[in-house]
Amino acid sequence: MVKSADVVNKFSDEDIDRIIQMAWEDRTPFEAIEFQFGLKEKEVIEFMRLNSKDSSFRMWRKRMTGRGTKHLQKRVAVDPRFKCSLQRSISMNKISKR
Repeated sequence: MVKSADVVNKFSDEDIDRIIQMAWEDRTPFEAIEFQFGLKEKEVIEFMRLNSKDSSFRMWRKRMTGRGTKHLQKRVAVDPRFKCSLQRSISMNKISKR
């Protein structure tokens, strides 16, 4: 089990803000947080519990539950960049005619 004091005391204010930001981002996986800050998924959950209001934590947990983009192994996208299927292809070789 993660000790509450250990999770809070080892990070600067800037690190705490960055971890919270990364945890809220849909496309930032828990593995990236672990790589940068050494917090595993369960530790991120405990970190968010300690550094968020109760209502914000519940909203975050509800949002993150079952989200496949928060785990590298669950991602299915071949191209990690988003492109709408309705977006037109743009060729750089076209010369606009007037």
